[in-house]
Amino acid sequence: MTSSELQEQLNIKAISLLQEDADKIQKLIEVQMENLATRYCPLYEEVLDTQMYGFSREVDFAVRAGLLPEAAGRQLVSQLERNLAILYEALNKKEAE
Repeated sequence: MTSSELQEQLNIKAISLLQEDADKIQKLIEVQMENLATRYCPLYEEVLDTQMYGFSREVDFAVRAGLLPEAAGRQLVSQLERNLAILYEALNKKEAE
């Protein structure tokens, strides 16, 4: 196996692991959106914020280590941030009612 093949395998593995983590956070967001009508949980918000922070640090590490292109890293984080913003907007509307 050449070093470029090894690098390619590492890049693929890094992207795969990051996508798995992004999917877990997305699932947390979806669960909270589904339960929006029945309850509001500030602790759940804290968990999501903590998960997002940890994920952004994972992505930053992968980019700095050369395992992930910076644009791909930004895209992963941005998509989750948009979904989280939608959730928070919905929560704020719910509180205002």
